[in-house]
Amino acid sequence: MTTPRWDPAQYLRHAGHRTRPFTDLLARLPDPPRDRPRVADLGCGPGNVTALLAGRWPTARVTGYDNSPEMLDRARADHEGPTEGGGRLDFAHADARTWTPGEPYDLIVSNATLQWVPGHADRFADWTSALTPGGALAFQVPDNLGAPLHTLLRDLAATPRWRSRLAGATRATDSVHTPGFYLDRLARLGCETDVWQTTYQHVLRGEDPVLDWAKGTALRPALTALADDPEAREAFLAEYRTLLRTAYPSAAYGTVLPFRRLFAVAVKRPL
Repeated sequence: MTTPRWDPAQYLRHAGHRTRPFTDLLARLPDPPRDRPRVADLGCGPGNVTALLAGRWPTARVTGYDNSPEMLDRARADHEGPTEGGGRLDFAHADARTWTPGEPYDLIVSNATLQWVPGHADRFADWTSALTPGGALAFQVPDNLGAPLHTLLRDLAATPRWRSRLAGATRATDSVHTPGFYLDRLARLGCETDVWQTTYQHVLRGEDPVLDWAKGTALRPALTALADDPEAREAFLAEYRTLLRTAYPSAAYGTVLPFRRLFAVAVKRPL
């Protein structure tokens, strides 16, 4: 798949809606087993949700990991430093495809990242083995690859005009597994596991808000692939915009974007 180049400012344009699933995940997390916990945020992006972890556990040392230099620069500028409880929030470069904990962690969390990581379930064993007893692995991922937002993008990228330019620029249809798959995989690793789905009805405002939303996430690989050809980029966006306007009609109060997400919290059983 095309490695996307991320734009923190574009991503944060819908920060309120994008943060809501993380706060719902955060509400289901148990307190870490140690007084000064060690916490990792895999795929921290611009650091806005990583900061919520430091706010929840101000004595913790929290590290946000990401492989995007642009996202890490924004996260460090906005959020890095000591916390009021004597902990610390910092950020480091790492790729979730290969990251292996080098020390015990009380919490490893990932927010809307693992859908970009092929074979991510195969990493669970390494991550849970590094958890302290009573520690947790928790994540949420978009679970809407059958929604028009994605089906229209895949279909458009596969048309004769675009298929050679955009091969590998859309997410694979198996990039997220079923709830039962995640529950089984994590339970077999010795974790008490809770998995659930939620469909949010995001009311977006502004001109072509669903396209604007997609520019921050789903469209990033395509925009990266077309970055050296602004004319082609705008032509592709124009075609996708027309499709989205039909699929997501606007109303006087805004445009509704139904968005299903999958959540998992796996707590390592105490010895």
